[in-house]
Amino acid sequence: MVYSANTTVWITGASSGIGAALAEHYARLGASVILSSRNESQLQAVALRCAKISAPSDGKKRKSPDFFVVPVDMASTESIAQAWAEVGKLNRPINVLINNAGISQRSLTRDTGTEIDRKVMELNFFGTVTLTKMVLPHMLTHGGGHIAAISSIVGKFGFPLRSAYSASKHALKGFFESLDAEERKHRIFVTLVYPGFITTKISVNALTADGTAHGAMDNNQKQGMAPEICARKIERAIRRRKHEVLVGRKELLLVHIRRFLPALYYTMARRVNPT
Repeated sequence: MVYSANTTVWITGASSGIGAALAEHYARLGASVILSSRNESQLQAVALRCAKISAPSDGKKRKSPDFFVVPVDMASTESIAQAWAEVGKLNRPINVLINNAGISQRSLTRDTGTEIDRKVMELNFFGTVTLTKMVLPHMLTHGGGHIAAISSIVGKFGFPLRSAYSASKHALKGFFESLDAEERKHRIFVTLVYPGFITTKISVNALTADGTAHGAMDNNQKQGMAPEICARKIERAIRRRKHEVLVGRKELLLVHIRRFLPALYYTMARRVNPT
């Protein structure tokens, strides 16, 4: 894929972390970006950085990419519909949709009420599915497109203190692998992304058993991969039309242990420090 100002990439969860890093990376490549999340002021700040990054440094005149701020609450079907209506007013094809918005969890299953399970599932799974189903017919009408879903390595296996989060990411795998099987012949390409430990605020914002934020960054996150490096790897996987990509460091070994040495995985999962 060759990027230009006519290439439009829509990123949810774009106000910070992986989403913001992706927006800035696509800006650097010359693509136009639609930035969405609940936090409009942070989105505006990211859009401003994108505009500065994309400005030509060689003095040559060329069409500049656009950066649009479209706030959305991915846990609300009504908000998603409103955001899609706003994007429709831009009157431009969506070439890439990156479903990045999500929330994590830090609580034991026995302590976590089903209202928390539903909240996590509503945002991570149903919100993503709702937006994807709105954008899909548009992409088909315009001859195709690429849809990416940011999962997690716990979308490959269960993990302590992550029951609802892991379940929501497993659900994404089933949905998007099915979508890929159905629509690739119509030039709808799907990439599932499985990040490991990335230095973002995902653990800080994670829900605890009573629904409040965890409020602390996990040690694993502190020592994780920089979001900028993660963003480059995700963009490359999308450009190469990969079905899935693992992004991280040594923690990715757990994925292979779970697959090839399941007995060892179960022993490790019971003993691992989940933070």
